[in-house]
Amino acid sequence: MLLNANLNWPQNQGKVLPSVLADVEISADYFTVSFTIEEPDTCFRAEVQEDNGRSWEDSCVEIFLQNPANPSEYFNFETTSRGFLLAAHGPDRNNRTTLSQEDIDKVIRTKQVASVAGNLVCWGMTVQIPASLFGLNSFVGKSLRGNLYKCGDKSQSPHYLSAFPVETEKPDFHRPEFFREFV
Repeated sequence: MLLNANLNWPQNQGKVLPSVLADVEISADYFTVSFTIEEPDTCFRAEVQEDNGRSWEDSCVEIFLQNPANPSEYFNFETTSRGFLLAAHGPDRNNRTTLSQEDIDKVIRTKQVASVAGNLVCWGMTVQIPASLFGLNSFVGKSLRGNLYKCGDKSQSPHYLSAFPVETEKPDFHRPEFFREFV
């Protein structure tokens, strides 16, 4: 699937935006998303140095999933181009509990090292989220709802893209009412 920019958001207007493709695969054990990103060098930033850091400030891809074991909450998995992960869960933007390092280590991250082609930075990230993080033995028979995002809040050229439209006045990814089912 292609991630698109909400062009009503001023932050996305009048600039060249990243191109992001995401391939979603759901197996019994893992929810897997493989992202391929090409972005102008003004959109690229790689400063975060640790898990549970401020990943959204860097070039970042994000997976938000409603918890299939508890639909009143959702998880966010935000991965930088270097593979550092911020992961949390809760019912809304303000009431989040970050995952422990032990749980973060269960999320498999496979990065494609960034390369430069002209003024484009090309990189990739595959994120495999185990069913066990949701307290499940398997994803079989479960409906998985969520959204995928790309951002870079502190890049020279901030930008906000999503797989499914987010119809808000300004960028806001913590909006489960815009989640859709992954098929």
